[in-house]
Parts: sequence; structure tokens; C-alpha cells
Amino acid sequence: MSRLLSLPEVRWAALALAAFALAVPAEMLGAPAPLVAALYAACYLAGGWEPAMEGLRALRERTLDVDLLMIVAALGAAAIGQYLDGALLIVIFASSGALEAVMTARTRAGITGLLDLAPERANRVGPDGEQQVRAADLAVGDEVVVRPGERVPADGTVLDGVTEIDTASLTGEPLPVRRGTGDEVHAGTVNGTGSIRVRVDKDPADTLVAGIAAQVGRAAETKSRRQLFVERIERRYSVLVVVGALALVAVPLAFGADLRGTLLRAMTFMIVASPCAIVLATMPPLLAAIAVAGRRGVLLKDATVVETLAEVDAVALDKTGTVTRGRPEVRDVRPLAGTADALLALAAAAEAGSEHVLGRAVVAEARRRGLALAPATDFAAVPGSGVRAVVGGREVWVGRSATPAVDHTVVDVLVDGEPAGTLVLADELRPGARAAVAALADAVGEAPALLTGDAAGPAEGVAARVGVSRVHAGLLPADKAAIVDGWRAEGRIVLAVGDGINDAPLLATADVGLAVAEGAGSLSTEAADGVLLRDPLGAPAPLVTLARRACRVARANLAFAAAVIVGLVVWDLAGTLPLAVGVAGHELSTVLVCLNGLRLLVRPGWPEAVEGGERHGAQERGHLVGAAP
Repeated sequence: MSRLLSLPEVRWAALALAAFALAVPAEMLGAPAPLVAALYAACYLAGGWEPAMEGLRALRERTLDVDLLMIVAALGAAAIGQYLDGALLIVIFASSGALEAVMTARTRAGITGLLDLAPERANRVGPDGEQQVRAADLAVGDEVVVRPGERVPADGTVLDGVTEIDTASLTGEPLPVRRGTGDEVHAGTVNGTGSIRVRVDKDPADTLVAGIAAQVGRAAETKSRRQLFVERIERRYSVLVVVGALALVAVPLAFGADLRGTLLRAMTFMIVASPCAIVLATMPPLLAAIAVAGRRGVLLKDATVVETLAEVDAVALDKTGTVTRGRPEVRDVRPLAGTADALLALAAAAEAGSEHVLGRAVVAEARRRGLALAPATDFAAVPGSGVRAVVGGREVWVGRSATPAVDHTVVDVLVDGEPAGTLVLADELRPGARAAVAALADAVGEAPALLTGDAAGPAEGVAARVGVSRVHAGLLPADKAAIVDGWRAEGRIVLAVGDGINDAPLLATADVGLAVAEGAGSLSTEAADGVLLRDPLGAPAPLVTLARRACRVARANLAFAAAVIVGLVVWDLAGTLPLAVGVAGHELSTVLVCLNGLRLLVRPGWPEAVEGGERHGAQERGHLVGAAP
């Protein structure tokens, strides 16, 4: 409740409703006229001052909108003694505005709650030594120290030290890359086993989070194509309503009609003919869809993205970091003597103290197999090479092999300097990948295509495991964009999902581009129409379904609002429509279209947590694939 009352629209609407709730019984019980008048005046002021200001601002720009129409109608009703009817109009109109404000606030809150992505602190080196500062306060030319396990706070160049950097958060590359003096490192990537000193080369504001924050600001502010069309029509239609109301006053009076009855009919016409419900028919369901998607980990730039998603009939998927998880897992254990479990347990014991992604994968596989790990001593990590430890009185070395490999990584295990065997690691499919691809095919009506820079063999292996028949391998970034451009030339509406800087052209070319946050840099984020913060393969299918549902609700709202307006106008012109009935019918239709849109927030048809990975992960675990460079 306190969160709702923090919105000024809600506070003013609540005050108007409270004054109305006191004024009506006070009038019916015969309270003193000054008290009743004061209560009605409070209702009019609380609920009407903000729409009145908006209407006057629009009038100064030589446009006429529904805010001013409603205020004029309410004041006109009061002028002929219909205080209750005018107050009812004010209360319902203010309540519909409060509903819209609540919906927009929920949209922003649902999205911005997901933005805890960037390092907040950095260790800056200055004349007085090392000092911890906010990462946002770094400037070009500053020097920072990045220790093992910390995130790099800004784009820069390594001045001193050697390490391996996990770049999955930027490029989607599943394996760490060696970085030393003179090499570039990027904000958001994770430092490995070595400590490095980095010179800041770019403003920290030019990061992934900055791009996402900009998206959040745009998402609730921009309007859909349908909404823009409605608002263009609204301006002309509002003028026609005013002209019609004036004609309903002038013509009957010219023929000697009763003044009060004539004004009452004209005020009723102005109220019931106003396009309030039509104006609010489209944006609530579209903004509700943006809010629902945000709570499920999908940030969309604006309402037009929802409309385009509803029309998608072709999908292009990147491989590494999208269909695959972009991080390695043990595929095979090859001992030279003894058992595979014994070799794995020995290697995992040595790697237990490592922060390296390959070391974590080895330890995770040993734990998955339920192996007991002996304690290790004298642990030492050699950045860029491997780890050394003493396990059970024997010196164990685990490091990347010099043996070339195309679709996997080979790790050598040495015991007391003698080869003991090798471990084979490779990228893995995302949990539930096959089920997610099938769901996406069902939602769109056509199976997605796989577009990758990887070689044909590994690419086709991935495609076979996830049920994709169309594979385009060995592509450069421009090649991916060219393929999608060709589909669009055929009249297809294309959704593309990718990660990393190399997918920016693909995401920009597609009608809707969704960037996988784990690998998205600022360039791909800006090129995309949305960001997938979690479950990047499982989210697109329910997202398309949600977008189509939101657009169906918007169309139904428009049809309902138009039908109510036509019915009430015909009643007013052909018969005698009571002002209170006209107010209630028209304004309640406005509230109903808002609530109909907001019901997507309650029943979106999208599970709170996408369960495909949990449900299908076990059966697909072990379907490991080669990592594309």
C-alpha cells in the first residue's frame, strides 16, 4: 500500500474518492449546503487539477485531448446543478489515470530489479597508494588493480601481470583467454588466477549495464504503432466531439428548446463520445507484457517490440552462448593407467583451490560422480598454464595440453612429473535446449535456423542434438546479417537471438534482436531490441506467446471501447440518456480496458520461473558439444 501511495496519481485519486464518498451521503442526509459544497469542491480539485493542467498544456500547443474534454464536461455538469454526476466523472477519470500510473510503475520496478549486473567498486591506484572507489567514478587514464575472482571495472589495457580472463560475459567465448602486458580487457569480464594492473581506456558508463538502463528508461515511455495511430485520430476526433456538443446546444436552443435539458444532453454527449477508453485500450496490455517479460528476465526496449514479436514467423539462433551455455564441462576422462574415476578424483583434488573455469568444471564433474576428494597442500596456480598441488604425498600437475584440438579442450594430468592421463572438456548444451527449441518452433510456426561462425561439423552436431534441421556454419558477422536480410526481403518477420559483439550486425538486422546478457557487450545491447538476462533459450517461446496475447487483448479493448462509445452516443441522440448512466458507462469502460490489460500481470500464461532447464536438464546432461571460437 505504501508503494502505491508513493505515486502522486494514486494519492490524488484516493483523495478525490474519499471526498466523493463523504459528499454523497452528506447530501442525502441533508447536511449543511456549505459542507456538501466543500466536499464536492475537494473532489473536483483533487481529481481534476492534474488533468486540467495537462489539457491546458495541450491547448497551448493547439491540440485538444480527452483530459480537457472530461474536465469541461464535469464543470458543465456542475454548472447546471449535476454536482454528483460531475464528481462521479472526476473520480472515475482520476481512478483510470491512477491505474495507468500503477501499471507503468510496476513495469519499471519489474525491470529495474534485474539490473544488478556490474561491479560496484574498483581498486584505484593513486599517488597515495591503493584506494577503493566506486567503479562509476573511474576516469580514462586511471590505473586499477584487479585481483583473482574480481570483475574488471572498465575497459582498459593490462599494464602489469599475467592472468586468464573469463570473457563469457562479453563475447560468449566459453574458455578463458590469457591476458598479459599490453592486452585489452573489458568491463564485466572476470579475472582468473593472476593479479593484474589495468589502465582505464574508456568511460565506465559505456558498459552493458548502461545500455540496459537506457532501455529501461525507454521501455515505459515509448508508444506502440497502434497507440500513435490512435492518438493522431484522437486529436481530430476530440475537435469533432466539441463541435458536435456545441451543435447540440445551439440548434435546439434556436428552436426554443429548454436550456437546462439542452445543456444536459450536450454534456452527456461530450462525455460518452470522448475517446478515453480507446486511448487507454492499447498501452496497458503492451506495457503489462513488458513488465511480465522483465520479471522473467527479458528486458524489452519499447512497446513496438511487443507488437513486432507478435508477428514473428522466422527465428535465427546463434550457437555458442545461446544454444550452448558457453562454459566447459568434462566430456571424457582418459587414464593411462588405473580407472577414470581415480584420475578424475586426483585432478579434482588438485583443482579444488582453483578459481579457473576449467578447474571448476573438473571439480564439478568429480562431485557429480560422487567421488571423494583427498586434501591437497602446497597449492599453486600458474597463470596461463595450470595448477600444482600435493595430493596424498604426490605432486599433481593439471594444465592445458599443447595437443591441438578443434572442438574441445584437452587437459593433461601429471603425477610426480609423469603423464597420468588426460581430461577432455567441451561446451555443453543449455539445459532443456531441445525442448526449448521445440517450444519456439510451436510458438512461431517454423523451426529456428542455427547461424554460427563455428565449423560445419560441430555446428551440425549441436543442431542434431536440439532438433534443428537448418544450419548455416562458418559465417562471419556480416554473413549472418545477410542471411537474415534475405529472409526479410521475402516478407518474413525475423527474431534473432545472439550474444557477443560479433552478433551485433545480426541483432540489428533482424526485426527483433534479443541479446543474451551473459555475452552481450554494449554494442550488441544497443543493436538489440531486448536483453535476455536468464534462460536465453527457454525465454523466446513464451515471450512470443505473451506478445501475441497482449496484442489480442489490445485489439479486443479497442473493439469493446468503440462499441461502448457508439452505443452510448446513439442512446443519447435517439433517446434520453441520463447523465449518471452516461458517466458510469463511459468511464467504467475506460477502467475495464485498463483492468483487462493489467490482467496479464496476474495471469500472463508464462510460469514464474522457466522450468524447462530443470525439467529436461537431467535427460540432456552429457550432450556436450564443441565450443566455437
